[in-house]
Parts: sequence; structure tokens; C-alpha cells
Amino acid sequence: MSDFNELLGLRDDVYRRPLETALQRLGVGPGWRCADVGAGRGDVAIELGSIVGRDGRIYAVDVDPAARDAVAEAAAQYAQVIALTQSVEDLTLPEPVDLAYCRFLLLHVHDPLVALRSMVASVRPGGWVVVQEPVTSAGRIDGEALSMPSARHPDIGALLPRLVRECGLDLIDAWSESPAGAGPGPVRKYMEELSEVDPGDAAVLLPPLVTVLAQRPLP
Repeated sequence: MSDFNELLGLRDDVYRRPLETALQRLGVGPGWRCADVGAGRGDVAIELGSIVGRDGRIYAVDVDPAARDAVAEAAAQYAQVIALTQSVEDLTLPEPVDLAYCRFLLLHVHDPLVALRSMVASVRPGGWVVVQEPVTSAGRIDGEALSMPSARHPDIGALLPRLVRECGLDLIDAWSESPAGAGPGPVRKYMEELSEVDPGDAAVLLPPLVTVLAQRPLP
């Protein structure tokens, strides 16, 4: 699939644009081997599967066995999407991959640096690590700061550029994007699903999502 704006499973994803930008920058295409770590329902993994084609391979990794089963069912038409039950800290893939990706994962793990190093070890020399994490406290509802007490590291996005360098990666690019809205629409719907509270017509600034593109150096 060459037009990333047509990623069907992500068209209603309020954070889809930074992912599209990252995939375009890397030139992800047929034959790539990728790992979607913390894959959840597998939306990203399945779309990656459509991009890499039959000659590629996507490992959809999640610690929850229910997520593995959901991905396997949703990706039944894509033999190249393989669902695995593993924690990121114990990541063990059948082969080195060209890209290891995660989103909204490191804010929940015990030690983000340990998790990142595990992802780095799964990537071939010259391959890529793409990480997208929020700065939760920078989100706003009618100007009031958000909080996420259930997350261990709610503002981990602000530390990503330094963390990838501590893992021995070359930091190629980093940026932040924050969807905003008021009243009916995808931003309001997302906030309601996230907080279980309908923000009504309040002005909503979702937490900025920091994206880092980092490359594993060649020997």
C-alpha cells in the first residue's frame, strides 16, 4: 500500500499522522520484517502487514494472550502477520527485524530503558526503532491539565530522545504532535474512551505524542 493516508484500520486513529510520517520517512515497503511491540488489537500490525506484503513478516507482540488471539483472528487474511505472547522485556523473535515499533507501551512498563534495550536487541544492524509515547500532563481539557495515575511513567515521551541514545542508537529525528478538538468528533470520542468521561463541548488538547526515529549503528 503506497498511500499511507489510506490506512483503513487507522483512518479514525487520532494519532495516525505521526505514524504515517514515520513510515514514509523510513520507506517501509514490501519484504520488510517488523515487530509491533505491545500490539494490542493489532491495528498497526495488520496495516503493516498490508504494506510489507507476502514477502514480508510482521510480529505482533503483546503480553496479553487475549490480544494474541484477537490479532490472529483479525489478521487471518494476512499470513505474514504472526501473533506472539511475550513481554517486551523478554522479547525473543525468530529473526532480526528491520523495524521494531511501539506506541503507548513504555509509559506502562517497569523500566523503560530495559524495555527499549530489548527492542534494540531485536533489530538488525542498520535497522530502525520507532517509539511513540505521550507527555500526559501536557494534555488539557478546557485548560486544565490531564493526569494518568494508572501509568507508571505518564510523561515518558519527554525523555525519549535521551533514552534511545542511552541504548546506543543514533537519533535521526524526533517530534511531537497533539490532536485537538471541541464538541463532537474523534478527539472527543477518544477522550471519552480514555477517561470514561464525556468532555461534552469542552476544548480538548490530547497529550502530545512524541515520536523518535532511531537507527541501530552498523558494526
